[in-house]
Amino acid sequence: MKVCVVTPTYNERENIASFIGAIYGAMRGEVTVCVLDDSSPDGTAGEVEALQKLFSSLILIKRPKKEGLGRAYVDGFTRMLERNEFDVIVMIDSDFSEHPLYIPKALAELSHADVVTGSRYVKGSKIYGWDLKRKMLSFFANRVYARLIIGLPVNDVTMGFNVMRAGYLKRVDLTKLPSAGYAFIMELKAALYKEGARFAEIPIVFVERIEGRSKISSRVIKEGVIAPWRIRFPHWFT
Repeated sequence: MKVCVVTPTYNERENIASFIGAIYGAMRGEVTVCVLDDSSPDGTAGEVEALQKLFSSLILIKRPKKEGLGRAYVDGFTRMLERNEFDVIVMIDSDFSEHPLYIPKALAELSHADVVTGSRYVKGSKIYGWDLKRKMLSFFANRVYARLIIGLPVNDVTMGFNVMRAGYLKRVDLTKLPSAGYAFIMELKAALYKEGARFAEIPIVFVERIEGRSKISSRVIKEGVIAPWRIRFPHWFT
């Protein structure tokens, strides 16, 4: 089973070397890693270029400007799928909020699923670095608000760690997923579910980003509030 891990970056110089090393360590080298850097001013791309001397299957795609997580993933998925060599595509944040050690466990779950997503809201999961208010807000947003509106069979709709069979991802018209921020994750899961993909969840320990600052803007939050309604009732937005 050939696996490609796709991860967008923006100002992740402090994390990126240890993060990429953790992926190759977890997969014992049997993996391709695709980093999509949105022209990070902190030199993230340079760090990745140095790592390419150590990891021959490490791919760096330099994007011309910061367009958001969703646009970066669309670019990366499209390019990797065009190669027609991968059985599985993994999406994961590059800041260790979801640890690469979960990748092998998620791959094992593909024996009875087509999409395996990490979850902060199933038995065995934990969240570190959030206060009670943020935990309650995220719980409501995922397990009540977005899940009920969209109708997805998962507890953590916005979780960024997802392992997908490439065949199902190819069925999705990525150009029709409009969100640039984290709402893209909801749209992608909804599109995969519409294509008949079977979902499974694994508990993860979620840790607030290790280095740098959070990049969630008010625009991204607004996008996340609107996205479930646009997914469920697209005719309202045409």
